[in-house]
Amino acid sequence: MAFGSLKESLIRQRLEAAHADSSHGGHAAGAGGHDEHHEEEHEALKTFGFWIFLITDVILFGTLFATYIVLRGNTNGGPTPAELFQMPGIIAETFILLTSSYTSGLAVLAMNRGNTKGLIGWLAVTVLLGASFITLEVTEFVHMVGEGATISTSAFLSAFYTLVGTHGLHVSIGLVWMIALMIQLAKRGLTPVTKRKVNVISLYWHFLDVVWIFVFTIVYMMGVM
Repeated sequence: MAFGSLKESLIRQRLEAAHADSSHGGHAAGAGGHDEHHEEEHEALKTFGFWIFLITDVILFGTLFATYIVLRGNTNGGPTPAELFQMPGIIAETFILLTSSYTSGLAVLAMNRGNTKGLIGWLAVTVLLGASFITLEVTEFVHMVGEGATISTSAFLSAFYTLVGTHGLHVSIGLVWMIALMIQLAKRGLTPVTKRKVNVISLYWHFLDVVWIFVFTIVYMMGVM
C-alpha cells in the first residue's frame, strides 16, 4: 500500500510539473506574439506619420508654386526668366535627378531580393547623382547672382529662389538621410525597421522628382517660351 501511494504521488507531481511548464511556455509564446504585434503597430504608425509629412510638403510646394505663378511677371525692370535661364544646364539637372529616381527604384528591388550589398550600392549611386544635381543647381544660382539677379532684385526672383531653393533643400536633406541609412544597413543588415526606412526614403525621393518635373515645366519651360 505504501509503495502504491508513493507511486501515485510521484505521478501526480510529474503531471503538475508538466502542466506548469506548459502554462509557462504558453505565457512566453503569448508575450512574444504580443511584442511582435506591438512592434508591427509601431512601424505602421511611423509610416503613417511619414504620409502626414508628405501631405504637408504637398501643401507647402503647392503654395510656393501658386506664389511663383502670381509673381513671375514682376521683374521690376530687372532680368526676365528668358534672359537668365540657361536651358542646357537645366536639362542636365533634370536628366540626373530623373536617373536618380530610377536607381532608387533599383535599390528597392535589390532589397526585395534580399541583396544588401546591391541595395547599398544603388543607394550610393543615387546619392552621387543627387549630389551632382545639387552641385549644378548651386552653380546656376552663383551664375545668376553674378549677373546681379539676387533674391532681392525683384518679386519674380524672390519667388524663384524660394521655390527652387526649397526643393534643393529637400534634396540635400534626402542625401543626408540616405547616407545615414546606408551606414545603418552596413551595420545591421536587412531588418523590418531598415526595410521600412528604405521604402520611405524611396517614396520621398520619387516625390521630389515629381516636384522637379513641375518646377522644370512651370518655372523653366514656361519662363523661356
